[in-house]
Amino acid sequence: MELKEQKRTNANWRNGILFHKPLFHMNFRCFSIETPLDLGLEMKYTEGMTDQEYQIPALTQKISDLSLVAFDTETSGAYPVGSDIVEYGAVKYRQGQIVGRQQFLFKPRELMSDFIIKIHGITNEMVQDAPSISEKINEIHEFMRGSVLLAHHAPFDLGFLAFEFEKAKLPFPETINLCSSLLARKLIPESGNHKLQTLVKFLNIDGGSAHRAFDDAQACFHVGLECFRRLGPESLLEKACSTQQKPLAWENYIILGHQHPVTPKVVEAIQLKKDLEIVYDKGSHQGQVRRVKPWGIVRNPDGDYLMALCRIDNVNKRFYLSSISQVKLV
Repeated sequence: MELKEQKRTNANWRNGILFHKPLFHMNFRCFSIETPLDLGLEMKYTEGMTDQEYQIPALTQKISDLSLVAFDTETSGAYPVGSDIVEYGAVKYRQGQIVGRQQFLFKPRELMSDFIIKIHGITNEMVQDAPSISEKINEIHEFMRGSVLLAHHAPFDLGFLAFEFEKAKLPFPETINLCSSLLARKLIPESGNHKLQTLVKFLNIDGGSAHRAFDDAQACFHVGLECFRRLGPESLLEKACSTQQKPLAWENYIILGHQHPVTPKVVEAIQLKKDLEIVYDKGSHQGQVRRVKPWGIVRNPDGDYLMALCRIDNVNKRFYLSSISQVKLV
């Protein structure tokens, strides 16, 4: 509650998006990164950019004039609160130039399962001596500020990062957020599906190692460039936002400051590894008390829900917060 009140006091609201400072300075170290797509863009790589002052993104600006940060996260599980980010990668692009990149491994609070390790290939040994994300979250925050953010299936990545920013008591970065998956569905309809690796093959992108954060961030970046090319070289940012249709503002992914009465109990139960008793006003056991093992809360544009193991039939289920009338820690 204190965090939310502080943000509303110190922030400016425009177009439903929260911003904190109108101008800022950043230092960049630039890296040479190959671009396998011929998108009609002149790609340049510079040795460095220092103390460049620029404004936060506005919906009325041309996409080509804005700073773009494509990023990806790999995690120790499917949901924030109970799981952690174990790898983060990002690439920053501005006015035809790659101007920076980030890549970190992080040590999670608990060992990862074999199932999760098979997904991204990051082992417990690889992160044994890595820092916790709390040691790097300020660097990530600073790198993102003032940019258009792009991620593939962005709600997943935004949800995990929003929780880390909340824990660190950081204001959300001054960004406008896009999803390359949502954009590709509208702008690259001829692709068989819109999974990142399918788009990588369809667009003939060098995707590197699938499910590694920096390689996926680069692949997402190139998918985004193709989407922007199809929107048109003079397109404004508001056209990209309207094309993806779903709102992706940081405030939609608040957990610790979420005002729904169920959320604090779920967070407490996950952190203490305890069950909950809930009354759910839908389903076959409508209105009855049921015991569940909570895995996480998903803030979703289509409806926020609790993901939990229902002890009645031992099945993982979604319980929409709007339909939970009672909740009790067991």
